[in-house]
Amino acid sequence: MSEKLHKVLARAGLGSRREIEKWIEQGRVSVDGQPASVGVRVEPDAEIAVDGRIVAAGHRRVPRRVILYHKPEGQICTRSDPQGRSSVYEHLPVIDHGHWISVGRLDINTSGLLIFTTDGELAHRLMHPRYGIEREYLVRAAGALTETQRRQLIDGIDIEGQRAAVSKVSVLRSSGGRNRWYRVVLTEGRYREVRRLFAAMGMSVNRLKRLRFGCIHLPKDLPAGGWRTLGGATMKLLLDSVDLSENNGTRDR
Repeated sequence: MSEKLHKVLARAGLGSRREIEKWIEQGRVSVDGQPASVGVRVEPDAEIAVDGRIVAAGHRRVPRRVILYHKPEGQICTRSDPQGRSSVYEHLPVIDHGHWISVGRLDINTSGLLIFTTDGELAHRLMHPRYGIEREYLVRAAGALTETQRRQLIDGIDIEGQRAAVSKVSVLRSSGGRNRWYRVVLTEGRYREVRRLFAAMGMSVNRLKRLRFGCIHLPKDLPAGGWRTLGGATMKLLLDSVDLSENNGTRDR
């Protein structure tokens, strides 16, 4: 059964439908060796290329799946590593069709909630700043934030030429010595942003754990290195947060 080209590429995680439509208009996409046009439908055995690189050959509709993964410290979020370090992908369930797409990443020293999906459009929207999806972290840092510094983090500071800020930051408790625990919420997912924000305050983060991504909380009974399938009402909440329907297609816009 044929499908619209931009939906096939969006589901593969290459970008949003609107972005891909622009690529098609710019002549960057071809189907079976011929330039594609906006709105064209492609058969399951079509060979699709972007900028001359084949990205889909014999595509098929992959059921949307979402899983939650409890990442421990020491694992990387890339599929392979020259240094031989353990990858989160080694601990995910095997799927027959499609592939797991990570909704953002956590650095090797950060633990907590990761979301994976087979739906590229869903992954793209969850990471896009326009939807303002919150990320919540538990932070242990050396030193105590002053009220002035707390306000600075909320108001925003410049880090390497980019404006960065948190939505909320609250002090939880002392863990003995110089260390303090904080709960931090922000709506961006830039590389090591929480660590860099605290570093700008002269504080070093020595423990970092993601507790929540949007409406999805890290299950308290999910052990480190374990995964769980998302479904039911929570899945609907997740899809609604980025204007997607419960079936494989997006809402008409």
